[in-house]
This record gives sequence, structure tokens and C-alpha cells, in this order.
Amino acid sequence: MKINPYLMFNGNCEAAFKFYEQCLGGKITMMMTHKEAPSAEQVSPEWHDKIMHACLDLGDRLLMGSDSPPEYSETAQGFYVQISVAEPAEAERIFHTLAENGKVKMPIEQTFWSVRFGMLIDQFGTPWMVNCDQVA
Repeated sequence: MKINPYLMFNGNCEAAFKFYEQCLGGKITMMMTHKEAPSAEQVSPEWHDKIMHACLDLGDRLLMGSDSPPEYSETAQGFYVQISVAEPAEAERIFHTLAENGKVKMPIEQTFWSVRFGMLIDQFGTPWMVNCDQVA
């Protein structure tokens, strides 16, 4: 079994996934708009160019998401998307890139369980934890 996060956005899914693709290294394998979906007529015309489904392939895991029309949109709460990386420098790079225009909740630093760990909410409202177990 694998668990893959599915993120909901309020109109900025495309920008978020292009940012995540650059930051995390994966490849966007699907980006379907609401107007391309069989259910297009059930979504207001203003949302036709918003994303119905996106998929970012990160190797052994997927990051998926979509734009949720305002009447169905909710603020992310009660979870973090956790990233584990092998190298401290890569943990630092990912953390600082994700933190651009976002809010750092816990600066990335050494902890008693990890050589690097930090928490943030990115510019798109997604909460992240970045962790590196390897000793520097």
C-alpha cells in the first residue's frame, strides 16, 4: 500500500504544481482542466480553465491535486505533507524554496531526531515538513 497526498486549491493548482515540479524535481504527468472533463457543464464557466486533476510523479510517490470551486473549498488543516530526503543540503534547498512567499512555522535545523527538520506553509497554503535523518 502507498499513501499519496491529494491537495485541494482555490484556483491556483496549476501554478502550485509547476512550482512543486521545479522545487521537488518530479514530472507533471497529468494536468486536466475542468472544461476538459466530462462534468464540465457542472462547473461554472469561470472555473473551466482551473484544474480538475493534476498529478506530479516523484518516483515512488505521487503528489496529486485539483482546484476546488469556492463552494467546496476548505482551508488545509490538521495535516502536513512530509518530505524525507537523504542529504542535509537538499533538505535545506527544498525547505527554503518551499518557504518562498510562505510562512515558516519551525525553521529548518538539527533536532534530537534529525540532522535537519523544518515546518512551513507555502505560498499556496500547503503545510510541509522537511526531514533529513542522515548525519551531516
